[in-house]
Amino acid sequence: MQITDMPKAAEVAAAHGTRQPTDEEPAMSDLDLTPTTALRMADLLAAQRAAFLAAPYPSAERRRGQLRALKRQLGRYQDHLTTALAQDFGGRSADESMTVDLIPSVLAINHAIAHVARWMRPSRRRTDWVFFGNRLRVHYQPKGVVGVVATWNFPIYLSLVPLAMALAAGNRVLLKMPDITPATNAVLRRMLAEVFDESEVALIGGELQDPSAFTALPFDHLIFTGSPAVGRAVMRQAAEHLTPVTLELGGKSPALVLRGYPMADAALRIAHGKGTNGGQTCVAPDYALVPREQVAEFAEQAKKSFRKLYGSEPAGNGDYTSVINDRHAARLAALLADARAKGAHVTACGPAGTGEPARRLAPQIVTGGSADMALLREEIFGPILPVAGYDRLDDAIAFIQSRPRPLALYCFGNDAAARQQVLERTHSGGVTINDWGWHVVNHAAPFGGIGNSGMGSYHGVEGFRELSHARTVFMRRRFYPVRLLYPPYDGLVQRIARRLLLGRPDPTVGQVAPPQAGDAAALKDPAAAA
Repeated sequence: MQITDMPKAAEVAAAHGTRQPTDEEPAMSDLDLTPTTALRMADLLAAQRAAFLAAPYPSAERRRGQLRALKRQLGRYQDHLTTALAQDFGGRSADESMTVDLIPSVLAINHAIAHVARWMRPSRRRTDWVFFGNRLRVHYQPKGVVGVVATWNFPIYLSLVPLAMALAAGNRVLLKMPDITPATNAVLRRMLAEVFDESEVALIGGELQDPSAFTALPFDHLIFTGSPAVGRAVMRQAAEHLTPVTLELGGKSPALVLRGYPMADAALRIAHGKGTNGGQTCVAPDYALVPREQVAEFAEQAKKSFRKLYGSEPAGNGDYTSVINDRHAARLAALLADARAKGAHVTACGPAGTGEPARRLAPQIVTGGSADMALLREEIFGPILPVAGYDRLDDAIAFIQSRPRPLALYCFGNDAAARQQVLERTHSGGVTINDWGWHVVNHAAPFGGIGNSGMGSYHGVEGFRELSHARTVFMRRRFYPVRLLYPPYDGLVQRIARRLLLGRPDPTVGQVAPPQAGDAAALKDPAAAA
């Protein structure tokens, strides 16, 4: 079941809030921004860079003050934000928005407030012995202006957490919001403008005709959240300025259920992961791998779990999130149609919602079918759960490793040795054992992808260091005899140091040894020579 086809660029960009031209339209790179927008972005970047150069190392108290102001605004605007999110999604529970967008943002900000002063302290390092007695430190210096590109599925969390980490690292921030969350963008713009001058934090919403113009700016660091296809384009643009990037992408995160694990418990937790935000989560369980003889049992338990969580008619449940727009709903409908055409069995966990295509799509469980189903090749990003069977753990691990490395991996098992095999023999951005997703919102640990699912991280101390320049500072002590390292180079101390560090040279290196009797025979028949 090797993934061989990449989704079309238009589909990928649309899935992550970036509009792509149709065949009749010119490519985005051929379009010009309106002069006002182009000048505004250039002016904002210039203003932030000038402000940074005037105050290149904000104090810990200054950074904590910015973070506290951001946290305070989140609390003040929580009702406006949840209302705007429901409007942009066409239906999203205020409770779910608080749970998956607002509260995790506060947790990340709290962690940064508590630790930023310690993170800022220079790190003592031990010198090499030849420099014994001198001082070596690593200073964490703000990089400058950080560009942040958020995506639509968690527009608060995926904008404010990188913003918070960039501020904790002492940077200025230009924040680009997706064009398909206009209501949320408007509230965020107002909320941030009340406490930040645009020379500190500025927000750009959906007013860009060409979103790629933002990522083409010469930032000092760029954080992008989105799809692997768009991530490649962003990385190419950043390379023009040698801008370092942090990419949080996605991929097909597997949920592997080991033999002996309670199937009902695994099904409930995977169903929760697939149902949260309507499955529109970069770390949602994309597909389930279960013992082959338990596929039917798992599918039945998953259906029961979905109904337990969202009722028999999820489309009418206020806790169940809509698919973001008609384009995405049509994409999901096409994935299901392709699966049916290739022999898969689709079990709907409730009646279809209204509209064509239905945006309140009841969770769908897919079993059977063939390896070339689009559901097994493309990231789903919706409430569809393919279930594949495996015979041996080795087969399941090989299945996971045969495809691009995912952002998350979920392993359900009580056998510690089997779990260790999975951890050692697979790669993913992160792992949650016996549940889904919770490694992401523990902000003392890094979160990021690997390979196709991204690079770098912006959580916790690793995020602080990602957005800082680790600057080595060596200070020579006054009486250190550095002249011993000056030419001429034939002094006693220098000869002793060379001998201690390098040892004696091998006089035979480079010489061609004459052939010995039996060498040719040994080459022809090593066993006979032995």
